[in-house]
Amino acid sequence: MNPLARIGLIVAYAVLALAALGRSSYQVATKFPDAPLAYSVSTLSAVLYAVIAVALFKGLSQLALVGTSIELAGVVIVGTLGYIESSWWPDETVWTGYGSAYGWVPLMLPVLALWALLRTRHTAAARPGSEP
Repeated sequence: MNPLARIGLIVAYAVLALAALGRSSYQVATKFPDAPLAYSVSTLSAVLYAVIAVALFKGLSQLALVGTSIELAGVVIVGTLGYIESSWWPDETVWTGYGSAYGWVPLMLPVLALWALLRTRHTAAARPGSEP
């Protein structure tokens, strides 16, 4: 992966992890009984963002690939369920509205990360004598 792209993804995931951690910590500490599912999803997303950032930093591309796949699935599922059954989400999560509260970064970032990770994997596999 291009070093600048890698650094950009690491920074983006680290910032998102801190933002989601701050939001979920406040939500869980002050009003968890009001929306336990939503606040649990926010906490899960914070942990997932941190894992992805560390995986990218340490060059653990397989872990980053799995993490970003889970992230994208989560954003799509939570975003869709928020429109289908809004009563399940009495308060916003990082992934509600496909990440609209975060400028749709939670939807776009895993797509970019998956593209970069898969492109790197494909390029490495195409080189003679190299493993993906």
